[in-house]
Amino acid sequence: MILAMTMGGSGTAPAFSAAYGANVIRKSLIPGLFGIMVFLGAILAGKGTASTMGKGLLNPELMSFTLVSIILFSIAFSLVIANLAGIPQSTSQATVLAVTAPALYFHDLNTQKLFVEIIPTWFILPVASFFLSFFIGKYVYKPMRRRGLTMPRAQNENLKPVYNTILVLMSLYVAFAIGANNVANAAGPIAMMTANELEISVDNNFILIMLLSTLIIAPSFGIGSSIFGHKIVKNTGKEIVLFGKFEAVIIAFISASLLLFASLTKGVPTSLVQLNVAAILGIGVAKLGTKNIFKRTQVKRFFTMWVIAPCISFVLCLLLTYLADKTGYL
Repeated sequence: MILAMTMGGSGTAPAFSAAYGANVIRKSLIPGLFGIMVFLGAILAGKGTASTMGKGLLNPELMSFTLVSIILFSIAFSLVIANLAGIPQSTSQATVLAVTAPALYFHDLNTQKLFVEIIPTWFILPVASFFLSFFIGKYVYKPMRRRGLTMPRAQNENLKPVYNTILVLMSLYVAFAIGANNVANAAGPIAMMTANELEISVDNNFILIMLLSTLIIAPSFGIGSSIFGHKIVKNTGKEIVLFGKFEAVIIAFISASLLLFASLTKGVPTSLVQLNVAAILGIGVAKLGTKNIFKRTQVKRFFTMWVIAPCISFVLCLLLTYLADKTGYL
């Protein structure tokens, strides 16, 4: 639950930073809406990613109470550091590296899954997010802006409720995608551990166990959003680049769609945070140019923390796994 709370804080930014940055939604409403949609996404579309995290990288028979506790603690520790810094962090990357650590230690890593499916996706999808938002910003948004279709002027006032409604729907769509992908980071290992501890057949009962795990994990996302979410939403929505409602819809749609694609096709745990920030940067470059965006301090801090936090998760999990093994707890 503590891990889910830290993930909820980190995941609030890609879901609602666009709407908050465009001044469409009050911050007091964000945690409740976020929690509901995360729960629905996990229940309806989270099976593939949960299977990957529970049994796709590491032999599921090794998912003991002690090892899963070590994995979840390592992830939570790295994410707390990122949340305290106010930087939206990739829960998926921290989780994958945490699971990879004991897999390497026990020489049981599924290298095909990691190096052929997961890691390439981490590089390809953010690049796709950046260029999709850049081209839409340059060739769709700019011409519409010149015609006054995206500006909140008097003659365009009748479109304001439409933009507001679409933007809120897109924010909910992003939260749904987070549920489909990120809830599995905690629920997947817990479900596999439960099956091992109770000696339940994974093949016949994994979905039921996953549902029970999700009932514990998903609501904690909303709690974490209320605790950590405001600072991170402010950093992402207000301090990278000021954008309007039409641009915010583009950002939300592109990032959530790419994440759902990864979740539903291959069950690959992917960073929605990075997809979202890449889309924001694409729109920003289309509006203000490359130099004006990439020289901003927030962007540099984001890239630094994206490297540091998953490494902390990996090293800590590897160290604790070694200590637990040598002291006879594994």
